[in-house]
Amino acid sequence: MNKYKRVLLKLSGEALMGNSKFGIDPDILSKFCTEIIEIVELGAEVGIVIGGGNIFRGVQGMTKGFDRVKGDYMGMLATVINGLALQSVFEGFNAKSTVFTAINMEPVGIRYSKAAVLEAFQKKRITIFTFGTGNPYFTTDTAAALRAVEIEADALLKGTRVDGVYSADPEKDNNAIKYDEINFDEAYSKRLKIMDLTAFTMCKENNLPVIVFNMNESGSLKKIILGEKIGTLVKN
Repeated sequence: MNKYKRVLLKLSGEALMGNSKFGIDPDILSKFCTEIIEIVELGAEVGIVIGGGNIFRGVQGMTKGFDRVKGDYMGMLATVINGLALQSVFEGFNAKSTVFTAINMEPVGIRYSKAAVLEAFQKKRITIFTFGTGNPYFTTDTAAALRAVEIEADALLKGTRVDGVYSADPEKDNNAIKYDEINFDEAYSKRLKIMDLTAFTMCKENNLPVIVFNMNESGSLKKIILGEKIGTLVKN
């Protein structure tokens, strides 16, 4: 029996780069899609929010002379590119998926609405949410939290490069301690960098558990869906 029926998977754009410094690694993309298809075949309903940092980041654009608002829109457009890449690979594996966009972008994707997403779930389709929230100054973490709450997901799964939440950056501090489980208040008081504060608060106020795990570790998604303790569980 699956522990989670409906999940929102948050992937960073950087996760798609693999060992490259820019763009999309086709092998990494195929690996991620294969693992997502595996949990769909187990009966899970999956929504995906993908970042765009592998192509462009609005905040970083400010340091290069871009206006923040225009930079954020450029970053949101980058998420659409990544979303279409995901859909293309899903189609190559004969898996049905739908790209939703936060603004009207036909024929690129369907304008997001909860009703349309629920209809897609009924048809066993993977749903891909792009263009963030549709507004500047909001991160894709916030978009993930918002969409997860809207579609009534059982959990928000945040795929990262590390296997959970640590007391410090485990890639820089060998003494960093991993938390198997932590509540929102404790994570906030310890200033643990899990998500931005807006996304974090939305999850806390809506009692939405967050699981932080290593997306690069094969089989992690399946283990989470089946109820195994993987990564770090953040909850009320």
